[in-house]
Amino acid sequence: MNKRLVQEQFGANATAYVNSPTHAGGPSLARLVQRVVPEAHWCVLDVATGTGHTAMAFAPHVSTVVGLDLTPAMLRLAAHSAAERGLTNITFTAGDVDDIPFDDAAFDLVTCRIAPHHFADIGRFIAEAVRVLRPSGLLAIVDNIVPGSRLRGKKADRQREAGAYVNAFEKLRDSSHIRCLSDEEWIDLLQAGGLAVEAHETMDKRLTFETWSARHTAETRTQLRVMLTRAPAIAAEFLDPQTDTGVTTFRLREVLLIGRKKA
Repeated sequence: MNKRLVQEQFGANATAYVNSPTHAGGPSLARLVQRVVPEAHWCVLDVATGTGHTAMAFAPHVSTVVGLDLTPAMLRLAAHSAAERGLTNITFTAGDVDDIPFDDAAFDLVTCRIAPHHFADIGRFIAEAVRVLRPSGLLAIVDNIVPGSRLRGKKADRQREAGAYVNAFEKLRDSSHIRCLSDEEWIDLLQAGGLAVEAHETMDKRLTFETWSARHTAETRTQLRVMLTRAPAIAAEFLDPQTDTGVTTFRLREVLLIGRKKA
C-alpha cells in the first residue's frame, strides 16, 4: 500500500466520510454491534477508524475505545464527532495497521469495518490484531467482498475473473483501493491467523451510481458507467445494475466475520 497516497486520498475526502451513509450507518454497523455482544468492562481497538463511526457505535457498550487511523484529518473529525456526542471514553491516535502501536494482549475486541480492501497485506493486519488481543479476545470485521472460488476449473476461473473485474471497477473509482477478498479468502486468512470463526454472514447494499461516482470527472464517470453496464456475465450478476427513471443503482456485498483468539 502506498501509505502517502492513502493519507492524501482520505485526507482530501475526510469530511465526506462524516456523513457517508455507508460508513456512518448502514445495516452492517448495527449488525456488527449486535453480533459481537460487547461487555461493559471491555477495552476496544477500532483499526482504520476513519471518522470514528464504528468506534462511536461501540463506545456506549464498553469501558474504553481507541480509534486508530493513518490519516490525521480523519482523526480530527472523529474526535470532534465523539465530543459532540458526549462520548468521553474514546481516544483517537495515529498509527499503522501493519505495526499497531500497542502492547500484546491489550484489548478484548479489535474491530475493522469497510477498510481492509485498502490494506496491502491483510494477513499482516490479522497477525497484528491477534497480537494485541487478549486470550479469547475477538476480531470483528466488515468489508466488501467479490466473487471468488477455491476450486479449479472453468467455472471457478470465471468466478475469480469476475472478482478481478469488480476490483478493477472499485479501483477506477478509488485509487487507494487495493483489493477486496472473496468470502472464502477471508475465512482462510482468519483461520490461518489462528482464529476460530464464530460468526459469518453476508449483506447486500444498494448504491446509487450517480452519488457513488460524483466526485470524479465526467470522463471517469463515463468509464465507470461503461464498466458497470457492460460487465461480463458473472460480474454483472454480482453488481446487478438497474436503471429506473434515469437513476442507476448497483449492488455491492459485505461480509461480517468474527474470529476468536485461543484462550
